Amino acid sequence: MSVDAEFVRKIFAGLEHGDGAAFFGHVTDDVDWIVMGTHPLAGHYTSRADFIAGTFAKLGKVLPNGAQLHVDNLIVNDDVAVVELHSEATARNGFRFDNHYCWVCYFKNDRIVRVRAYLDSVMVARLFAENPIS
Repeated sequence: MSVDAEFVRKIFAGLEHGDGAAFFGHVTDDVDWIVMGTHPLAGHYTSRADFIAGTFAKLGKVLPNGAQLHVDNLIVNDDVAVVELHSEATARNGFRFDNHYCWVCYFKNDRIVRVRAYLDSVMVARLFAENPIS
């Protein structure tokens, strides 16, 4: 059973409206999620909890209103969705964190089981250099 663009947009609507729980309800507990790069969020996460702790929780400490992710474009084929996103966030120090992302999402039984995420590593490094977390 494959996913379609309408289904994927509904899943990502949670992130667009600041409801991470709605989005993460569609991600398996044992998701295989790699954030590419060499920055404070980069890494290979083997569970939803580890991914949230290693990325969204860290971002929440420096972005008072969250990452504010918005879908720009989707390409869906069978059980794979390529999702282009951008953020419109502002850091504690006023730095505009207008990053761009590409998430390659793999689905099984309508749930995300694997993701490869690409983003502007330099912007992430600058965000945390200017807004250190303890």
